[in-house]
Amino acid sequence: MTATDLGLPSIGGLDGVPTTDAKQTAKDYTSDQEVRWCPGCGDYAVLAAVRQFLPTLGIKRENTVFVSGIGCSSRFPYYLNTYGMHSIHGRAPTIATGLATSREDLSVWVVTGDGDALSIGGNHLIHALRRNVNIKILLFNNRIYGLTKGQYSPTSEVGKVTKSTPMGSLDHPFNPISLALGAEASFVGRALDSDRKSLTAVLQAAAEHRGSALVEIFQDCPIFNDGSFDVLRKGDTDNRLIPVVHGEPIVFGAEGSHAVVQDGFKLKVVETASVDAAQIVVHDAADHELAFALSRLSDQDLTHTVTGVFRNTDRTTYDDAARAQVQAARDAKPDADLQALLNGRDTWTIV
Repeated sequence: MTATDLGLPSIGGLDGVPTTDAKQTAKDYTSDQEVRWCPGCGDYAVLAAVRQFLPTLGIKRENTVFVSGIGCSSRFPYYLNTYGMHSIHGRAPTIATGLATSREDLSVWVVTGDGDALSIGGNHLIHALRRNVNIKILLFNNRIYGLTKGQYSPTSEVGKVTKSTPMGSLDHPFNPISLALGAEASFVGRALDSDRKSLTAVLQAAAEHRGSALVEIFQDCPIFNDGSFDVLRKGDTDNRLIPVVHGEPIVFGAEGSHAVVQDGFKLKVVETASVDAAQIVVHDAADHELAFALSRLSDQDLTHTVTGVFRNTDRTTYDDAARAQVQAARDAKPDADLQALLNGRDTWTIV
């Protein structure tokens, strides 16, 4: 069921959000606030990409909202010349849900980190995703608590030595992509902060999607977890990074040297020359099971790391359904007494 099925207008992921023909630039989305992140922080690269990307949507700045929780990444709303809110630890998806449901004319974005979203905010995140609220969630993952000075986070590797785990972390980390897919997110993507082209492409696809969209962004914390994703940026990166594109065979490496094939109920990486072309998996972003299998190709060591859009499928959004339900109630009883409804049958008058 889509917005159209509910009797609501449908023009893609930007349904109901006013657009403008006026030319906008990154400067229009740059606030007057001094950007205060540590030198070398991956947040700078993501901010630059977002500022360059937002003007391409053609949405008025006053109809764009960024909501954040607590953490280094959560300073994002200060640095964008849009509406925004630096909210409560882990609760940004909740506030964004209220905005998206009550204001169809807003493009609502959430900026959060691996600690903010997956620890105290874990329940809020998964329920926003399962409800399919029309919000876009940027999850900055640096595998550490940066703002509070270097404790291990829900995505830190087993054995990670930090200030709070001097003998190494005992916790098995979350896989944010697998978690989002398990919560039935209708759009799930991943990109590297340093890969501007891929990051912009995933952001564009997320913006065009109507429903909950989670984009995990690997980003560096040079102070408390420097080089955490260097294996994906330096050296033999061609044989580690697996960019996926809907409708295309999953091949990667120098001159397509490696490919992904089915191995029972799982996937595995093989040398392309060792298999027939028909055996190579063709990416289908509408295939939930394939998306989950791709998310499990690599563990903590990042040996084979998929980037791009894992899943992109249509499902009724919570906010569309809620507005349709309210309208149906009004149509059924146009003269209903709201106060009487609120009082119900369980309200007493004490004299």
